[in-house]
Formats: sequence, C-alpha cells, structure tokens
Amino acid sequence: MLPSYVLLDLETTGGNASRDRVTEVAAVRFDAGIETARLESLINPQQSIPSFITQLTGIDNSAVQQAPLFEEIAPRLMDMLTGSVLVAHNVRFDHSFLLHEFERAGLPLRCQTLCTVRLSRRLYPEHRHHGLDAIMQRHGLSTLSRHRAMGDVELVQSWLALMLAQWGGEVMQAHAKALLQTSAALPPHLQTDLKTIPDSPGVYIFYGESEHPLYIGKSVKLRSRILSHFQASSREAREMRMAQEIRRIEWQPSAGELGALLLESRLVKRLQPLHNRQLRRERSLCAWHLAPSSAQSPLLTLVRGKELDVQNLGLFYGPYRTRQQALQHLRTMADSHQLCHHALGLSSGKGPCFAYQIKRCKGLCCGEESPERHYLRLQLALSSGQLHAWPFTGAVGLREFSADHDKSEIHVFDRWCHLGSASNASELDEILGQSRQNLAFDLDTYRLALRYLITAPQPGVERIDLSRPTPL
Repeated sequence: MLPSYVLLDLETTGGNASRDRVTEVAAVRFDAGIETARLESLINPQQSIPSFITQLTGIDNSAVQQAPLFEEIAPRLMDMLTGSVLVAHNVRFDHSFLLHEFERAGLPLRCQTLCTVRLSRRLYPEHRHHGLDAIMQRHGLSTLSRHRAMGDVELVQSWLALMLAQWGGEVMQAHAKALLQTSAALPPHLQTDLKTIPDSPGVYIFYGESEHPLYIGKSVKLRSRILSHFQASSREAREMRMAQEIRRIEWQPSAGELGALLLESRLVKRLQPLHNRQLRRERSLCAWHLAPSSAQSPLLTLVRGKELDVQNLGLFYGPYRTRQQALQHLRTMADSHQLCHHALGLSSGKGPCFAYQIKRCKGLCCGEESPERHYLRLQLALSSGQLHAWPFTGAVGLREFSADHDKSEIHVFDRWCHLGSASNASELDEILGQSRQNLAFDLDTYRLALRYLITAPQPGVERIDLSRPTPL
C-alpha cells in the first residue's frame, strides 16, 4: 500500500486532546509490506480514568498506576514514526492526541497521515457507516480485544490485508496516495470534498446528520476559513465538538466581504443554527425612547425591537441586546451624570429619589433643578447612543466588485434595512419594486450599513445612485 507506514491506535481518558490523556498505545511499523517494529504499552495518564472509559476499554486506574509515562516511551515511538506514514482509523483523533503528548515531552511531531475511515469511504462509497464495528460486520472480521489499542491495530491490519487481496496493490496504492494529499485535521466522516470549495468570498454552512444547520460562517477565503475550523479542533473543545458533528458543507459565493456579512446575518436569523448564538439574538432587542418634552413622565420608555420605527430612528437611543443590559446602562449613565432616577423611571415614590440622598442627583425630584435643564442634560448624556436617522431620500445601493473572482453585486438599503442583493438588472428591478411597508429594524444590518455608508467606506465598495441606470 505504502513503502513505509505505522498502524497505530490509542486509548485515552476522554475525547478532548488538549485536556484528556493517553492510557494505552499500540503501534506496528511496516516497511515494504513487512513488519519491522512493534510497540504496545499501557500509559500512566497522570489523571483519573472515568468509569465509562473503564467500562469500554477495561483499563482502570490500578492498571496504569505502575505504567510508564508517555514521555518515557515517546523517543521509541518517535523513532518508529520517523520517515513513515501514520495510519489509523479516524487518524485525526489519534494524531491530535499525539501532537499534545509529544509537545509535553518536548518532541515536535511531523509526519504524514492516512485515515482508514476515509480509505473505506473511498472503496465503498455506497455504505454510510465506516467505523470499526461496521467494517467488522461488513467484512466478517472479529477480535477478542475490541477497544484495546493492539486489538484495534490488528483488526485494521486484517482489514487492510483483505482489501489488498480484493482490490489489488495498484488500486490501494492510488487511493492511499490520494488520501496523503488531504489534511489530518479533516474529520473522517466529512462527505464534502474541500477541493470543490472555492477560496473566494462567501458564506459556508455546516450540517450534521439532520437538515438543521450546525453553524453558519463567512469569509473572504471560504476554503481556508473552513479548514481553520478543523485545524483548531485539536486545541479548542468547542471546535472539536462541532467537528465531530459535521457531515457535509454547503456554501454560497458573494462578491466580497460586505455581501458575505449580509448573507451570513440573514441566513443565521432565518435558519437558527445551533452554534451561532451571537447573531441569533434579536428577539429581546430594545432601545430607549425619549419623551418629546420635559413635562412628560417618565422621560424614557423602553421600546422592543419590533416597535422600533425605522422611519424615525433618530428618536431612539441604544440599542441593547436585552432589557437587563438597557437598564444597567441607564443606571450607570444616570449616576455618572447626576440624573434623577424618579424622572427616568428607575424608581418611584414621592419626595427625593435615593440617588439625591447619596448626592448622585442634582435635585429635579425636590425642586432644586428645573425640568428644562434636567431634560437638556439627559439629551446630552444620551447623545452618544443616539441611533442615526436615515440620511437619504430613498433607497441607496452599495456596489461591490471583486476583480479577482469576476463577481459584482449591488446591495440595496433603505432606512438602514437591507432589501436584497442583485447581480443583474432584473434582480435589481425586482428588489426596488418590492413593498417596504413592513421594514423591520435589524441591529447587525444597521451597523453594517452605518459602517459602509457613513463612518468608514471600504475599498472595493462604492455608493451608487439608484435613480439612474446602473451597470452590473
């Protein structure tokens, strides 16, 4: 199959390579198809072995108490791996543990890897499952030492011998060479070939077994960003959990970063992926509305997201993700500017507010400050958080063009709302002709529009007049 390779399997205290440790290692090296070295040893993980691991493997704390530390067998294992290909069933798991264990031992690991799960998937694409239990059942293999390191190594060795006899040396070698070009970081159950994903701007969607997405992300380099998720999974528990769930990846291209950001925001809110907590939070969005005169009480009213009028955003201050966040900010602002808690609706009752009693109110509540002066100071205090009124008479377009990927889009905004993105004239006409009676405020879109239209125009994006014919 390969000139030189090491069949390896590890047993561990858990599934997190950065936190858990190795409890057993088995490795067999083959050169020119002949076994040349063998290593089998329990390992003292220097941490307790969970009971469910003991039930699975039969390895308990007493069994490893006198076993060597990984650093003691590391030089011998490194010698076996030098100049050879690391082969394992779900090699990503074993490789990530070896990286951490060798790093602790002060020995950097550098070797090519080959995953026999992927090899099985290539040889038998019609089958859905390619774990060792499925392979045993499918090919009539058996072992008395399942879930022990050497038992699983010898099981994979038997399967490879069976495949070599069935498919022949040339076919097996061709598949092995093809798999050597892929990354060890990729999960073996991933059904999508990353080479088919462009390294251009767009949005990617991770799916597990179901049709409900796990995660939606964006990047100006899709393939590189997707690969970085899997590379980080050996170091970060959250990325590892998600990588274990991913089965397929879908993607949608865009002209550039703005298009990717808008598409990501829209898809996250519509599809509600499991791991996108930040962009999903819109239901509790709120902002403060200032009373039109100093005589009204209370001076501030908390308005929910659905009640935010996009035609009169200049009357609102914030916004905030939650009611608690809005109240906390108001209390902090009131104390720092010595504003009256009674007038702001933070407290109620007759006589001086509590803030006045501790000298954090200038006395509106007891006649020491005029309502007009207090109202003016409140406006000044709120000014930094005032939402921007729409500064244009109608819809505005942001034309984004990517010379590298020959793609152009016009993103249409009206009253800070994203109406849609067009890549041709008919799509643009359809967007401009749609009804705008029920435009809803969206914080992420507002911030993007503000950034690209007002505060910091970006290279590759230009504002265009939609009242004139627009080339795409």
